[in-house]
Amino acid sequence: MNTFVYHNPTRLVFGKGTLERLSDLVKPYGSKILVVYGGGSIKRNGIYDNVMQQLRSIGAEIHELGGVEPNPRHTTVNKGADLCKKEGIEFILAVGGGSVIDCVKAISVGAKYDGDAWDIVTRKAEPKAAVPFGTVLTLAATGSEMNSGSVITNWDTQEKYGWGSNLTYPQFSILDPESTSSVPKDHTIYGIADIMSHLFEHYFNHTANAPIQSAFVESLLRIVIDAAPKLIADLHSYQQRETILYSGTMALNGMLSMGTVGDWASHNIEHAVSAVYDIPHGGGLAILFPNWMGHVLDAGVPRFKQFAVNVFGVDPAGKSDRETALEGIQALRAFWNSIGAPSRLADYGIGDDKLDIMVDKAMINGPFGNFMKLDREDVRAIYVSSL
Repeated sequence: MNTFVYHNPTRLVFGKGTLERLSDLVKPYGSKILVVYGGGSIKRNGIYDNVMQQLRSIGAEIHELGGVEPNPRHTTVNKGADLCKKEGIEFILAVGGGSVIDCVKAISVGAKYDGDAWDIVTRKAEPKAAVPFGTVLTLAATGSEMNSGSVITNWDTQEKYGWGSNLTYPQFSILDPESTSSVPKDHTIYGIADIMSHLFEHYFNHTANAPIQSAFVESLLRIVIDAAPKLIADLHSYQQRETILYSGTMALNGMLSMGTVGDWASHNIEHAVSAVYDIPHGGGLAILFPNWMGHVLDAGVPRFKQFAVNVFGVDPAGKSDRETALEGIQALRAFWNSIGAPSRLADYGIGDDKLDIMVDKAMINGPFGNFMKLDREDVRAIYVSSL
């Protein structure tokens, strides 16, 4: 393994009924609260009313920013940052999924920056301070509730980038599985694909002597693969919601990457697609990831064989290592198909007319990827195989 230092300051509050602890968790941070949320589902399922009642119970001065986009825009970030400055906001509460949390992370540093928060996202400026924030998670997917990362889109320039700062860990995150019970089928599927993709990004590495991390990832993948079809069949299953919710947090809170260097090329490739076409991130990953696997297979056949055998139970008897590895990739595609995930860019009406634009955006910082370094022709080939 590589030398590493692990630190995660987020207080994770997990389980049934934990939303009722919100008022006590918020109280130490001040009375001027900005509540940020998305398209309004929290108003239909009762979470909004619960949150507001608890904030009022501690005498909070409540301000709101709704309408955060599924791929959050830098314009929304700047709107929130300006609101924080104008009203002297002391604490921000993200109520929603990963997109809302990602937006709040950018708002928190943008509120302490004299300029466009996009400067921070594009690393033209380094954040120096942040408004503290917490989260009430309503969707299992991104893991943003227990890490410092964020992804923001500039729709004007059709750019989408991941960024992060030690200042952007949530102070606390409340994860009540019941708060995810109203998530519709399609977004549940996208979340599952996103969770599994985070696990893949950790898993496909060339780090020597990291059996513990490999076993952690393999076990989580098997758990998600077991739970996912049960949840899709019964969207109100508390047991399966609980399992998937916890899996999403564990997939990207930093524990699985200790001592290793993951790949992350597939996320970069997908960001270029959803920057141009605004498709769901998890849906894009479900399309692209198996095709990335097929393209980079020869960079690590033994690793893909291990994946096939240990995750999908492929029997290697009488097969070459490469044949076993390919069967594992095929098993992943079959699994995602079985739960209703998209498999082609054509599922979103995407053809090859903007292929070069997507390649340009993916390659803006040059060759990328750690499992196998991808150049322009590699990225184009993965897109073509995904059409």
